Amino acid sequence: MSDVMIEARDLTKQYGPVYALRDVSFEVRKGEVLGFLGPNGAGKTTTMKILTCFIAPSGGTAKVNGADVFQDSMAVRNAIGYLPESTPLYTEMLVLEYLEFVAEMRGFKGPEARKRIKKVVEQTSLGDVIAKEIRALSKGFKQRVGLAQALVHEPPVLILDEPMSGLDPNQAAEIRDLIRELGRERTVILSTHDLAEVQVTCDRVLIISKGRLVADDTPEELRERTGKANFAVTFAKEGADAKALRDAIGGVAGVASVKQKDTAEADELLYLVRPKDGQDLRASLFRAAVDGGFTLLGLERRAEGLDKVFRDLTTSEAAPLEGGSREAKIAEAKAKAEARKAATDDADDAADADADADDDAADEEQD
Repeated sequence: MSDVMIEARDLTKQYGPVYALRDVSFEVRKGEVLGFLGPNGAGKTTTMKILTCFIAPSGGTAKVNGADVFQDSMAVRNAIGYLPESTPLYTEMLVLEYLEFVAEMRGFKGPEARKRIKKVVEQTSLGDVIAKEIRALSKGFKQRVGLAQALVHEPPVLILDEPMSGLDPNQAAEIRDLIRELGRERTVILSTHDLAEVQVTCDRVLIISKGRLVADDTPEELRERTGKANFAVTFAKEGADAKALRDAIGGVAGVASVKQKDTAEADELLYLVRPKDGQDLRASLFRAAVDGGFTLLGLERRAEGLDKVFRDLTTSEAAPLEGGSREAKIAEAKAKAEARKAATDDADDAADADADADDDAADEEQD
């Protein structure tokens, strides 16, 4: 049995001459937490509304848990727990009344409804406010109530639009842990503008820009594939000549530039090394340190932050993920998913040397 829970093929949404979405294809598998990113107006909400059957696409198809959004929309709705950005709440109700109402709407009554409500209340830590009116709650607790209603029917797919909105750091950490826990057995799509949350929560990232898919990878692979990774090399200062160190590092084949950086430790020397064409220079830098008789204290590969990658992909004329025919695009998506499943922990070998080493602005951004 296939573990593909969401399958989108050539999704297109057109409003007159304007395309909100154009030929978007992707798959999401069971047990995957997917970060769905894009600037405002890029097509994220349109995609989520199509997957949740709020609107119909102008072209293409989509399936959720094997059900087609056109042919079996009720099965799709039953398979999804949805938390929109503007949480839909009846604020005059008590929290318990609202959850009872949602459970009944989902077809649960009596002991079964109480069992499910108890479980989601524990999951979302709503026990202290269960008897309060929703309008009296803070924004963070209202967000938790919205998440609880999405979980009542224990759906195999969760679609969450800005679920951390309004939460304090402690609450956000709790919800983040909950999302990761839910993602072990469910499929989760997390739409957010918080790139830090994506890096720590999501297994995979889709980036959409101007209605087109421009990236589909893990957070680590997205950062690595730019080819702009630097290497932070730290040496013991005692007995070392800074110029000799710099010359030794600069003489390594594949080094594009070397910059000495300030460090909080008075007995250390820190150099930031930019490679040519995204090369992995760690072995060569280590050998240069040994050959020069320098005491190497640290050697760290630093990829670009996801925020910089996001800006590059959504503000430049980034090429969309074109795959030719519909079948070719789906085949490519399946191949990538299978490769991720079989991948080892050695992410460094997945780094691609497809981008040039350009201006030094990235150096300052990473410091």
